[in-house]
Amino acid sequence: MARIIGGLSASHVPSIGGAIARGEQQTPYWKLFFDAFIPVHDWLAREKPDLAIVIYNDHGLNFFLDKMPTFAVGAAHRYDNADEGWGIPVLPSFEGDAALSWHLIESLVADEFDVTMCQEMLVDHAFTLPIKLMYPRAGAHWPIRTIPVTINSVQHPLPTAARCWKLGQAIGRALESYPKDMKIIVLGTGGLSHQLDGTRAGFINKEFDLLCLDKIVGDPEALTRYTNRQIVELAGSQGVELMTWIAMRGALQGRVSKVASTYHVPISNTGGAVMLLRNDQTPARHAAE
Repeated sequence: MARIIGGLSASHVPSIGGAIARGEQQTPYWKLFFDAFIPVHDWLAREKPDLAIVIYNDHGLNFFLDKMPTFAVGAAHRYDNADEGWGIPVLPSFEGDAALSWHLIESLVADEFDVTMCQEMLVDHAFTLPIKLMYPRAGAHWPIRTIPVTINSVQHPLPTAARCWKLGQAIGRALESYPKDMKIIVLGTGGLSHQLDGTRAGFINKEFDLLCLDKIVGDPEALTRYTNRQIVELAGSQGVELMTWIAMRGALQGRVSKVASTYHVPISNTGGAVMLLRNDQTPARHAAE
């Protein structure tokens, strides 16, 4: 049976890619953020996950305002990166797992999530940079297969935090029911608090970010009680990327413990954070089988 062994959440601002390209990982501005991945690297080397479900928000590379699905799932054999205009290097293609993708899609539709199915899909920095941070020494071939899952955090109306929590739970159920033996990690990428435009451009709410980092471990459903308007007020207009963290946490079906967590302000006018969670316990329904 497939097993979800952990969850990872991380900021994905494009400037991370620029820092990697320029070799600035150990400069004073970036050191704390990049060093936060050292325990992640150790954990990945030890656990060797086979596949990553990457829950993120597309920034116009694959979807735009004229066609913006609320939720979309990749169902391709590979996913390509492309130039987004940020001046960061385009990364090698990512291998998919179409069989698991269709199992996931069928399970989500059965759970009444009307997802967009993408048999061709470009993946942007919100997908590629977290994988690059996980595997900084990867060359032309990544050591992990991937399935992209996008959540609309751009074009209103947005899905609620409660809906994204339920999406994560449905993803978790689907993965745990897959009959093939594999180890899976679920990523939620984005945020935390930031606003890129308007009169509050540069807004960061450290207090709320730290609250989220605390709640996502032991009381994630507390975050589902915030409305989208409240999240925008507390975390900025782009702070709604918190939805990807909530969905990631919903997918973890067992008892969760924190492996590592770091918060660093600022990362390109963003409350930058990294959190690695371990899924410690097989769900009760599997333990009884």
